[in-house]
Amino acid sequence: MSPILTTHGLARTFQTKRGTVEAVTGIDMSVEPGEILGFLGPNGAGKSTTLRMLTTLLAPTRGTATVAGHDLARDPAAVRQRIGYVAQSSGVDPSETVRNELTIQGRFYRLSKADAVTRTDELAADLDLTGLLDRKCSELSGGQKRRLDIAMALTHRPDILFLDEPTTGLDPGSRADLWDLVRRIREEQGTTVFLTTHYLDEADALSDRLIIVDGGRIVAEGTPAELKTRFGGSPDATLQDTFIAITGRGPKQDDLAPVAL
Repeated sequence: MSPILTTHGLARTFQTKRGTVEAVTGIDMSVEPGEILGFLGPNGAGKSTTLRMLTTLLAPTRGTATVAGHDLARDPAAVRQRIGYVAQSSGVDPSETVRNELTIQGRFYRLSKADAVTRTDELAADLDLTGLLDRKCSELSGGQKRRLDIAMALTHRPDILFLDEPTTGLDPGSRADLWDLVRRIREEQGTTVFLTTHYLDEADALSDRLIIVDGGRIVAEGTPAELKTRFGGSPDATLQDTFIAITGRGPKQDDLAPVAL
């Protein structure tokens, strides 16, 4: 089976007052269908810039990528049709009800009104939102909002779901619920999940494979157990210690680059 996502020499530079900043220097990677990939790196390592390129929010400076069978540069509209994206901050309208948010999202993806209503009910049942459908989004808890964000990203049944630090700010119970949801999405729908997170226990628990970037390039990749054995000295090592051994710093330490990317 062919990879669902590939990149070759994917890179991005920015022009600043101080000169050219190489945020991503050349990423070569592939993601298999149905895989949960953890994409990790310290702040400023190029992680967010890479994610923004793969979701068509930022054009690459050089290199190529194919996402869900479509060329990132030549056909970004087709890429957007096949991906779902959940940003770090919630994008729901606090003045709308959960039902309206989901139905409107369906209409954005050109579903008929009847199909949008049907899809709303399906998503609500799948993501435990049925009892919240007539509640305003402003009344939702943090965990409920994240479930709604994910439901909206799944409206068009994407092949790949990009999750950008989805559990930041959630309490432990809500985080655990979201972990279960991510697993169910993959297991029941076969959706590939591309996950960025600063919580290394989250990456360890969810990811089939990890890619760690630093300095705008990939510095390590493998299963959590492989990386722990190779860099931490034992499969029982913590991912935190393994991450520090690979990068020399923790996942939240500020990068020394001249601008935040």
